[in-house]
Amino acid sequence: MNKTVEKQALIDKIVEAIQDVKGEDIMIFDLSKIENSVAETFIICSGNSNTQVSALAGSVEKKVRNDLQDRPWHVEGTENSMWVLVDYVTVVVHIFQKETREYYDIEELWGDAAITKIEN
Repeated sequence: MNKTVEKQALIDKIVEAIQDVKGEDIMIFDLSKIENSVAETFIICSGNSNTQVSALAGSVEKKVRNDLQDRPWHVEGTENSMWVLVDYVTVVVHIFQKETREYYDIEELWGDAAITKIEN
């Protein structure tokens, strides 16, 4: 598989894992044309509680590991699950509690990105 196909399979698997646990407001940011971006693709979603945020992160890690035999390079934020970042290097997943997502307004940081909103 080439890198583009592998990356798209990873994105699709992450979105599927988020939907399995009823993640909300899923947005995919294509940052590949933005100079000095942290990753090529950034996926953001919301959960309603720290329990759901934790479950969403766990679902992403488990589904990607089981179906694609891939593990994240880094995971952060699991201590209190107000937000969790799951970093697959080219694709970064950021899962927020709704209030925390509104506070950080991270979507504004990537205003130049091509954005795909996934309908629940």
